[in-house]
Amino acid sequence: MFPVTLPFTIESQAGPARQCHIHTAHGNVETPAFMPVGTAGTVKAVPQDILENLGAQIILGNTYHLYLRPGHELVRRLGGLHKFMSWDRALLTDSGGFQVFSLSELRKVKEEGVSFRSHLDGTSHLFTPERSMEIQIALGADIVMAFDECTEHPAERERARASMEMTLRWARRSKDYFEAHKHEVPWNSVPTLSAENAEGMGHPTAYPAAPALFGIVQGGMYPDLRRESAERTVELDFPGYAIGGLSVGESRAKTMEMIAAVLELLPKDKPRYVMGVGYPEEIVQYAAMGVDMMDCVLPTRAARHGLLFTSEGRINIKNARYAQDQGPADPKCGCRVCVRYTRAYLRHLFVSAEPLAGVLNTVHNLAYYLDTMRSVRHAITLGDLSGILSGSVSLT
Repeated sequence: MFPVTLPFTIESQAGPARQCHIHTAHGNVETPAFMPVGTAGTVKAVPQDILENLGAQIILGNTYHLYLRPGHELVRRLGGLHKFMSWDRALLTDSGGFQVFSLSELRKVKEEGVSFRSHLDGTSHLFTPERSMEIQIALGADIVMAFDECTEHPAERERARASMEMTLRWARRSKDYFEAHKHEVPWNSVPTLSAENAEGMGHPTAYPAAPALFGIVQGGMYPDLRRESAERTVELDFPGYAIGGLSVGESRAKTMEMIAAVLELLPKDKPRYVMGVGYPEEIVQYAAMGVDMMDCVLPTRAARHGLLFTSEGRINIKNARYAQDQGPADPKCGCRVCVRYTRAYLRHLFVSAEPLAGVLNTVHNLAYYLDTMRSVRHAITLGDLSGILSGSVSLT
């Protein structure tokens, strides 16, 4: 087996931006990467074969939701999340910390972990760092996230510090349990690389034998706490690092300030992941700053509300102005939706509450996001992101 937990190679650079490869047991991930969110083992409204055709190389699963339904032990018995959902490319699972945080009135945080009531049936549960690791290992993700506490916004400085300290203590506990049990993933004994995903890995045995655990930087909206969190998290020596606790109500400028404060302290030879962001222009900016991985529910959630991202800006497809528009959603987009369907038809589906509206809108939005990252990677290989950042070069 390859001796490195998560092989990571930097192929090209343009200033701080990097075009890299992350090698997982389920295939190669090119970065900067946008990761579609598959909360309950599905990217809402989109079949897995279409995700593959769109070029998604890694998607997310949600620990909290999969734990409650169908249950991590069931998923383990059925061969892990890859097999359960018929997805042989890379998977990342979050720790469940953000979802528990969002329950607010249904949770209680203490040193041991977080007790909460299910939003489904009101039953009581406890997530500890160890329990989060147990669930994620059972699900069989390629990248697992340490259990953290996401600080609410706004938060007083002492509250942010206390939360940061808790996250650091939980990070150590997460790592201790993970290191003792990581080889228990359902796919450990039988690597599941398809021929297509194995191609380009660089070596026929260049896949990890176990998942990789990422640490998470917290610290609220205080740059000095963010820097301290980064330094102390790096001391724990994870294969990759995430910046959490953003996009919780702060301004875009504050988000960028927190990311900038942290990035310079994270190892340059390991993946850097900003969780839960953002709009297309934001993810381009963050990639230019040196971020390797990003995820967000925005393209899928917006699609279900009729908001489409295009090279001409955002459009609300339910507007009457599109009732007779025979053009595609985006004239510069080559996705299967824009090639075949008109704005008029997409509007008709949406105002008629046809389920196909959500499907087609989501496919287009995901294509736009994934094509945007493809354009960014290409620009990095050329050594110049200025055109994309200025808007003079189309994102797709």
